[in-house]
Amino acid sequence: MSSVRIECVAKEGCRIGESPVWDEQEDALLYVDITGRKVCRWSPLTRQAQAIPVDAPVSSVALRKSGDYVITLGTRFAALNWKEELVTTITQVDKEKANTRFNDGKVDPAGRYFAGTMAEEIRPAVLERHQGSLYTLFPDLSVVKHFDQVDISNGLDWSLDHRTFFYIDSLSYSVDAFDYDLQTGKIGNRRSIYKLEKEESIPDGMCIDTEGKLWVACYDGGRVIRLDPETGKRLQTVKLPVDKTTSCCFGGKDYSEMYVTSASDGMDREWLSRQPQAGGIFKITGLGVKGVPPYPFAG
Repeated sequence: MSSVRIECVAKEGCRIGESPVWDEQEDALLYVDITGRKVCRWSPLTRQAQAIPVDAPVSSVALRKSGDYVITLGTRFAALNWKEELVTTITQVDKEKANTRFNDGKVDPAGRYFAGTMAEEIRPAVLERHQGSLYTLFPDLSVVKHFDQVDISNGLDWSLDHRTFFYIDSLSYSVDAFDYDLQTGKIGNRRSIYKLEKEESIPDGMCIDTEGKLWVACYDGGRVIRLDPETGKRLQTVKLPVDKTTSCCFGGKDYSEMYVTSASDGMDREWLSRQPQAGGIFKITGLGVKGVPPYPFAG
């Protein structure tokens, strides 16, 4: 095992950093600050992050084939023009609910944008249960709802053969798998492949590596864990200097660096003084594995 190094690269703490995505064209890391209401782009060249403010909690960002980005904003799927700092609504979900917002989202190998909702939190991870749903925005801009009764819709990714969809509903403390039909975007046959241990706490964002193993950020667990979805075994634990690790992705020139987002919301002054990097973005090198480039939204 090569030596693992962890570095805090973007220190201007997010309230809830989330949804890291590597933008190869810009050679930069995209991510959002949900409650800070901004979409950010960090450049390894300048070591600076640019931020675009938005008018609602923004929970995920994805690349778009035609250029620029798509985001989940409040209960809207929206387009973001980076240069103009312009947000345009594509469509809205959960219209009958006053109290939900989108959470994590990711684009599938066919260019569809999957994202789920949750109730607005009273405080971190405390909320009205079973208010969320999982949706897909198709390239023709139509939306399909897969299921509801979700607590906190979170990490998503697809197996390397595109036949399995992995998904996390955080308060189930489980990483789940579905059969996946790439032609139609339909999912079925849900099953749990990993239950989190007590010290791992709450499963949050997730990504996959080129060996088909899953990496899950553990909120309040201060770590990312590597899982084998075939055997349901944990293979590796990487601990970070902050408790509220929220999501992870691979990036850098050859996708051999891992980027991990974190949060500071819900931490009091004493806790923050012990973890001054809370809300920062971390780069992990030396994992000895590479990640899969993100898919762009095809619409």
